[in-house]
Amino acid sequence: MIAFLLFLLAFGLGMVPFGLYVARFVKGIDPREAGSRNVGATNVARLCGAPWGVLTLALDLFKGFIPCVLAPADTGWLALSLIGLAAIMGHAYSPLLNLKGGKAVATTVGVFLALAPAALILSAICCLLVIWLSGYVSMGSLTLALALPVFCLLTFNAGMLPLALVVMLFLFWRHRENILRLDKGQEMPWRKGKKCEEAGA
Repeated sequence: MIAFLLFLLAFGLGMVPFGLYVARFVKGIDPREAGSRNVGATNVARLCGAPWGVLTLALDLFKGFIPCVLAPADTGWLALSLIGLAAIMGHAYSPLLNLKGGKAVATTVGVFLALAPAALILSAICCLLVIWLSGYVSMGSLTLALALPVFCLLTFNAGMLPLALVVMLFLFWRHRENILRLDKGQEMPWRKGKKCEEAGA
């Protein structure tokens, strides 16, 4: 019963589009109609400034973290995986946004921070390193997706491996347009995001 309630909580929190609310409050704009047209932290940061992007990142992260960290210690791996997946899917397919939403990277980070912290930290280091070297947030996000299953194994958290593999495939699917733009050299780099927007990129 507790696991089922946490599942509902996870989806309920996941579907709240914090990025939309932050952007509207700060700038009176809809992030779905500007920039990359995404309600995630990266687009909010481009449109409203880095501090507001960080706030959105934190709120989206906690959507995944809170339901998972509240699970009792004896909760099985399958129930934990479903709770985490509910938060991720709630964010990506929010009923409040007509079953649309963000790419769910921050929410994924929150889920694994609660369920596999060592694997998440190592994966996040790889993600940040790739963003720093390449300038592309999308490339860092894809690196995170690839690294999570690997580090779940290396940190002896095989129970979270099925969830990590599902999430990896899901994040690649959610980033399919970014992958095409990266392949064509048309992806918007983080460091030049505002300049690209001003140039009509």
